[in-house]
Amino acid sequence: MSGSIPVRQELREQREQRDLETRFESSYHQGSLSSVSHKSYAAHVSSKGVKTLKKEKVKKISTISKKDKRAYMAVGQEEEEVIGYVVPVFRSSHLATQDLMESQEEVKEEGLGYVVMKNLFSRETDYKIKVEKKSRSTIMRESAERMALGKKMHENLEFQKKMNPDSLTHPPEFVVKPRGQTVWEGKDVTLHCTVAGWPKPRVAWYKNNVLIDAKAHPEKYTTESNYNMHSLEIKKCDFTDTAEYRISALNVKGEKSALASLIIKRFKDEGVSERPHAYSPEHGVTFRTTIIDRFGVAFGREGETMSLGCTVIIYPTVKRYQPEVVWYRNGVALTPSKWVQMHWSGERATLTLVHLNKEDEGLYTLRVNTKSGFDTHSAYVFVRDVDVEVEGVPVAPLDVRCHDANKDYVVVTWKQPAVEGSSSILGYFIDRCEVGTHHWAQCNDTPVKYARFPVTGLVEGRSYVFRVRALNRSGVSNPSRVSDPVVAMDPSDRARLRAGPSAPWTGMIKFTEEDPTVGVVPGPPSDLAIAEATKSYVVLSWRPPVQKGHEGLMYFVEKCMVGTDTWQRVNPGMPVKSPRFALFDLAEGKSYSFRVRSCNSAGVGEPSQETEATTMTDRLDLPSAPGPIVPIRNTASSVVVTWGASKEASSLVRYYIEASVVGSNVWEPCNNKPVKGSRFECHGLNEGDKYVFRVKAVNAAGYSTSSADSEACLVKASIAVPSPPSAVTLVERVRDYMVVTWQAPAETGGADIRGYYLDYRTVKGSIKSKWHEINLKAVTGTSYKVENLKENKFYEFQVRAVNQTGISQGSVPSAAFECKEWTVAVPGPPHGLRVLEVRKDSMVLLWEPPTFNGCSAVTGYYVDIREEKGRWRGVQERSTKETFMKITGLKEGVSYLLRVHAKNIVGVGGPSKTSGPVIAQTRPGTNEIVVDVDDDGVISLIFECSQMAEGSQFLWSKDYKALTDSSRLTVQTVGGKSRAIFNEPSLEDLGTYSCFVTNTDGVSASYTLTEEGLKRLLEISHEHQYPIIPFKSEMAVELQEKGRVRFWAQVAKFTSNCQVNYVFNDNIITQGKKYTMNFDKSTGIIEMFMDSLEVTDEGTFTFNLVDGKGTGRTSLVLIGEEFAEIQKKSEFERAEWVRRQGPHFVEYLSFEVTPECNVYLKCKVGNMKADTEISWFKDGIEIAEDDEDAQKIGITAGVLSFNIGKLSKKDAGVYEVTLWDERGKDKTVLNLTEAGYQAVLNEMFRVIANSATELKVESTEHGIILSTSVVHYCDELRVGWLHKDSKISYSDRVQCGVTGEKLWLKIKEPADKDKGKYSIDIFDGKANVKKVLDLTGKVWEDAFAEFQRLKAAAIAERNRARVVGGLPDVVTIQEGKSLNLTGNVWGDPVPEVSWVKNEKQLVSDDHYTLKFEHGKFASMTIAAVTTTDSGKYALVVKNKYGTEAGEFTVSVYLPEDDAEKKE
Repeated sequence: MSGSIPVRQELREQREQRDLETRFESSYHQGSLSSVSHKSYAAHVSSKGVKTLKKEKVKKISTISKKDKRAYMAVGQEEEEVIGYVVPVFRSSHLATQDLMESQEEVKEEGLGYVVMKNLFSRETDYKIKVEKKSRSTIMRESAERMALGKKMHENLEFQKKMNPDSLTHPPEFVVKPRGQTVWEGKDVTLHCTVAGWPKPRVAWYKNNVLIDAKAHPEKYTTESNYNMHSLEIKKCDFTDTAEYRISALNVKGEKSALASLIIKRFKDEGVSERPHAYSPEHGVTFRTTIIDRFGVAFGREGETMSLGCTVIIYPTVKRYQPEVVWYRNGVALTPSKWVQMHWSGERATLTLVHLNKEDEGLYTLRVNTKSGFDTHSAYVFVRDVDVEVEGVPVAPLDVRCHDANKDYVVVTWKQPAVEGSSSILGYFIDRCEVGTHHWAQCNDTPVKYARFPVTGLVEGRSYVFRVRALNRSGVSNPSRVSDPVVAMDPSDRARLRAGPSAPWTGMIKFTEEDPTVGVVPGPPSDLAIAEATKSYVVLSWRPPVQKGHEGLMYFVEKCMVGTDTWQRVNPGMPVKSPRFALFDLAEGKSYSFRVRSCNSAGVGEPSQETEATTMTDRLDLPSAPGPIVPIRNTASSVVVTWGASKEASSLVRYYIEASVVGSNVWEPCNNKPVKGSRFECHGLNEGDKYVFRVKAVNAAGYSTSSADSEACLVKASIAVPSPPSAVTLVERVRDYMVVTWQAPAETGGADIRGYYLDYRTVKGSIKSKWHEINLKAVTGTSYKVENLKENKFYEFQVRAVNQTGISQGSVPSAAFECKEWTVAVPGPPHGLRVLEVRKDSMVLLWEPPTFNGCSAVTGYYVDIREEKGRWRGVQERSTKETFMKITGLKEGVSYLLRVHAKNIVGVGGPSKTSGPVIAQTRPGTNEIVVDVDDDGVISLIFECSQMAEGSQFLWSKDYKALTDSSRLTVQTVGGKSRAIFNEPSLEDLGTYSCFVTNTDGVSASYTLTEEGLKRLLEISHEHQYPIIPFKSEMAVELQEKGRVRFWAQVAKFTSNCQVNYVFNDNIITQGKKYTMNFDKSTGIIEMFMDSLEVTDEGTFTFNLVDGKGTGRTSLVLIGEEFAEIQKKSEFERAEWVRRQGPHFVEYLSFEVTPECNVYLKCKVGNMKADTEISWFKDGIEIAEDDEDAQKIGITAGVLSFNIGKLSKKDAGVYEVTLWDERGKDKTVLNLTEAGYQAVLNEMFRVIANSATELKVESTEHGIILSTSVVHYCDELRVGWLHKDSKISYSDRVQCGVTGEKLWLKIKEPADKDKGKYSIDIFDGKANVKKVLDLTGKVWEDAFAEFQRLKAAAIAERNRARVVGGLPDVVTIQEGKSLNLTGNVWGDPVPEVSWVKNEKQLVSDDHYTLKFEHGKFASMTIAAVTTTDSGKYALVVKNKYGTEAGEFTVSVYLPEDDAEKKE
C-alpha cells in the first residue's frame, strides 16, 4: 500500500503538469497575458515549484511557510488567489521592501474581480500585532534621535562615495546564461537568463546578429525584464525561427553577450502543423484534428441570444471515442449555466449564449482535446449595450461580484461601464434581493463613487444577489446583470461545508470533558485592523476572542476622533455577528481610532487594542492617462491599437478604447468590457473610413482622462506577402538562352507586385540539382530571357513575386525544358496579357510582343475571345499592329477568356497563354476620366480613385505606352485625384490616354482625344482665357417717383474686384448732380439715376465692366420716338407727383356693376383734410345737398361713391368730382353718354348673362315652357332662342317673352317635331352666353306626359258637375210658410241632381217638390214648413267628371219665439 503512494503522486503530478501546460499553451492566454506575467510553461516550471489544486486553479509554492506567507499577502477566500500585498506595521522598511519584491515575483495573472483592490486594501492576516504605548515626549525624543542618526549615516555614505566612486560599479555578468532549445514547429518557446551588474545593465536581443524589435512585432515576440531576470518569448515557432539568438548586456563599465541556439523541428511527410499530434498507444492511432466552418468575430446586443459553432473532424474515427470539447472565455473554461449552453453532436461543437450581457464579451476559444494532442480556434465576441430609455443616461455597470461574505456583511465590487452618457458618472446605487423573492432593496442612499461597497444588515443563513446602477445628471442607468448568489454565513462554516466530512464514521462516539464556560464574559477581540478605508467608509476586521463561551458571540464597535478622549459606540442597538464591520457617516478629512468589544448573554467584555489613527481620505487616486495610442492596419474591418500603459498600471481594472470617424466628432466604444494589456484589436469598422482612436484607464476610483487622439488610420486590409506566381512556360529557345513567361500571382497581398526573381536547376533523368538564382535585380514583367545556358541540357524554372512586404514562396517548378534552337518560321506567342478598364460591355486587353519573331518581323496581331464554356471566336477581321485592343459588345455578368496570335509574312503563330477569366461588369464606385478646362483655360484630364491603398500610384499612358515626353503633358496628383495637364494642346496630342492605379483591384480608365474634341476644347479654353462677363439682365430703363429715370442691369457672375464704367455716347460720365450711380456687389445690380430727361440726353447709354481679365458690356439706345415717349412719361410722372402733394384722386372716377346689377360710380381719394371740399357734378350742374341725387352720394374709407341703382337712359350724362383746399385742386370726370353709357350697359349685360340659370322644363295644360332666370332684365338686352341651332320663328303656337326676371319659350300643343336641342343666347356685352337643353329622350317623354296629364285635368275641371250659385248659406223661415230654393247647376254632360237633408236623400212628394229644368236650374219647394224641417240641406250634382254638393242650413222658428225676440 505504501509503495503505491509515490506512483499515485507521480501520476497526479504528471496530470497536473499537463493541465498547466494546457493553461500556458492556450493561444488566447499567450495573447492576453500582461507584460509582467508572460511566461512559458518551461520557464514557469524551471523557476517555481508547481502544485495543482481543484480544476484549473494554480497555487504557487515558495519557501515561505504558509503561516508567514498569509501574513504578507492578501488572499481571496474563494479563489485561493494572491490579490495584493500588505506591509506589516511592525516590520522595518528594509524587510518590507524585500518581502514585496519576493511577493511580486510570485504574483500570477490577477483575478478579474480582485484586481480592483490590488495593493489598496489588506485582507485578514494571521500575524499578531504587539502594541506598546509610549508617552508623547518619549516618541518625540526617539524620533529626534532617529533623524540625527539618519542624517549622520547619510553624510557618511556620501563621503564614502566621494572617496571611492567605483566601489559599487562593475560590468555586466551573466549569472544564468540562456540555454539552447529544440522544439516542434507551432510551439512557443522562451529563452531565460540572469544578468548582474551596476549600474543596472540595458539588454537587447538579436537574431543572427539582427536586432529584434519586440514592440514592432508583438504578435511574434515578447520581452520581459524583472529584477535582473530577462526573457525572450517566441510565439508559434516556424521553420524560419531556427537561428542563433544573442543577448547583449551593456552599462558604463562594459558589454557582455551570451548565445543560445534555437532549432525548430518539423514532422516528416507533413506541412506546417499548427499543433503537433502524438501517437496514442491506448487506441493505436495518431488522432488528427481539423476545425472547419469556424466562427468569426461576432457582434451582439444585450438581451439577444448568440450561437458560436465549429465543425470538428477527428481522423481516424475510432468507435465509441469522443474528444474532449472545452470552451474558454478570456482563457477561463466555461461551465454550463442558465447563461451558457454547450452542445457537442459528435461533429459540431456549439456554444449558445442566452440573453447576452456585457460580461459575455471577450475572446472565445474552442479547444478540442484528443489522446494525441489538441487544436484550438479563437474569435472575439463583442456585446453592445442595449438602447437606453432616457437619452444621456449612462449604460449599465458590469461584472458585479461578492467578496468576504460573513454572517451579516459582504463586499460588492463591479466595473464601470464604457459609456458614461451625456455627463460624467456621479456615483452608483447598489441593490440587493433575497433569493426566492422578487423584491429589490436599495443598499445606499447616497451614490458611492468607488466601484466597491460593503453591504451590511444581511440576515444570517439567507442567500442574496446584488446588482448595480450608475447615476449621472441625466438619470439612472439600467441595472447590471445580477451577481452570483452569496450566502450570509460565517466563513469557517462555509469552509466546512465546502470541504465536506473529514473521515467516514466508524460507529464509535468518544466524549471528552471540557471546562464549563457557560456564563463567562468573552474576552477582547484580537488583531483588530483596518481592512479598507475611503473617504466615505471604513471597514474593520478582527479575530474572535479566545475566551468566548458557548453562547452566541456578538460585537460592539466604538470610534474616537483623534484629539479627543471620547469613545462613542457606533452600533449600540444592534451588535454585529461578523468579525467585520463597515462604518459610514464619518467626517471626510478627520482622523479616527477604533476598537471592538465582544458580548454574549453574560455581558460585554473588555475592548480590544485600538487602531492607529486613520484619516478619512481616498487611498487610491484616479489613474493617469495612458500613453500615446498607435493604430495599425489589420483587416478590412479592424484595426490593431497599442498604447503606453498608465503609470498606475498595478491598480488598474483595465482599459476602454474609443474610435471616431475623422470629422464626425462622435466617439463610439470599441469594447464594452474593459481589457487588460496595452494592445487591442478593434473590430466592426467601416472599410475605407479613416478613424482616430483614444484610450482611457479605469480603476476602482474611476476613469482617467482620455489619451491624446491617435493619428488617423485608414481601415483597409494590411499588406501581406503575395501568393506564388503560376504557369511557368517556355515561349522561345535558342542554343544558349531560353525565354520563359509566367502568370502573375492570384493574390498580390494588398500591394503592387514590384518584380520577380527566377531560379533554375538542371535536370538529368531523375536527378535534379539545387536551385540557383538567375537575376539579382527584380524583373518587372512576366517574361525573362535566361542566358548563358548550355545547349541540349534540360532546365526547370521557378519564379517568386515580391512586393513591399517581402518575397513570396516559389512557384510550382516548370516542366523540364531542353535548351536548343527553334526552327519555326512563324512568330512565337505574345505574352504578358493584361486586362484593364473592365466595364459591363467592354474591356481593354494589353499584351507584349513575342520574344521570338520567326523568320521575319511581326506584322500584326489577332485577338480571340470566348465565354468560359463557349468556343473561341475572332474579335476582329483584320490584324492590328498595336499591342492593345478595346473589346466591345460584351454581355454583362458573363465571364470571358482571351488570347492573342502574332503573325508575320509567313503566317500566324500559335496562341498566347489564355488570360484568366474576366467578368464583364462595372464595379460600384467606378469612375471615368473627365476632361476639364479651368478658369485659366488650361485643358486637363482628371481621374479620381476612391479605392486608394497604401503606396498606390496613378500611372498615365498614351496609347497604352508609358509617357516619356514631359513637355507635352504634366501630371499632378493630390490624394485620390490625379490631373494630366496639356502644356500646349495641338494635333500632336491626339490619341488614347489611360490611367491605371497601382495597388488596387485593377482600377483604370481611358479617354480618346479626337481632332473634333480637341477643337471644341480649344474653343472653351479661349473662352476661359478671355472671358466675357455674363449678364443676368441686360440694361433696361424704368421710371420712378417724380419722373426719375433709372437705368439698370444685373451681372450673373463676377468677383469682388469687378469695376464698372458708365458711358454716354462714347463719353465716360461720373457721379454728380445729374447722374447718381451704384453697384451692389451682393446682388450684382448696376444702377444709374437721372432726375429728368432733357433733349440733350438722347443717345446711347452703356455699362462697361472689367473683372480681372474678363470684360462685359451692355447698352441701351434711346433715340427718336422711343426717347420722346420715355421723356413724356417722365414729365407726366413728375406732374403726377406734384398733383399728389394736395388732395388728389388715387383712383379716378369709374363705374362698377354689382352682382345685383346695381351701378355704382366710385373714386378713391388721398391726402385729404377735414376742410377739403368735395363736389359732385352731373352735366356741369353741381348736385346740391337738397337734391334727390344727393342721397346717392357716399364716402367710406377714402372712397367716394354714387349709387345710380338700376341704370336707365335718364342716368346718362357726364359725371364730375372735384377736390379743393388751400394745398391744391384735383378733379375727375366720367362720361356716361354714348360710348360710356354703352360700356356700362355691356357690363350690366355681362352680369345678367353670367347670372342666367340652366334651362328647365315646365309642363302646363296648354303645352311645354322652357325658361331661365336672370338677376335683372332690361329692354336693351338682346336674347335669342334657337331650336336645333336654328333661330326659332315665333307664331301663335311658339312664343317667347319675359316675366319679371324670367326668360321663357312657350310651345303650345307640342308634337314630335318639337323635339330637339333648344338653346338661348344672352348677349354679355362682347359675345353670347348660351344655355342649352336637349328636349329629347326621357326629358321629352316626361314633359309630354305631364302636359297630357294637365290637359286632361283641365278638361275635367271645366266640365265637371258643380253648383255655380243661387243657394244661400242659411235660410230662416217661420213655421207654416212655404220655402222655395233654386240652385244654378253646370256640367257637361248634364249632371244628375239630388237633394239631401241631414245626409239623407229627399224624394219628391206632397211636402217636398223637387224639379230640374233646362239642365241648369234645380229647385226645391217645401210647403208649410214645420220645425221638423230644420236641418242641413245639400244640392248634390254629379256627372262623369265629378260630384259636388252645395250645402245650406234651414232654420224654422215659431211665431212665439219671434214675439219673444221682439220683446
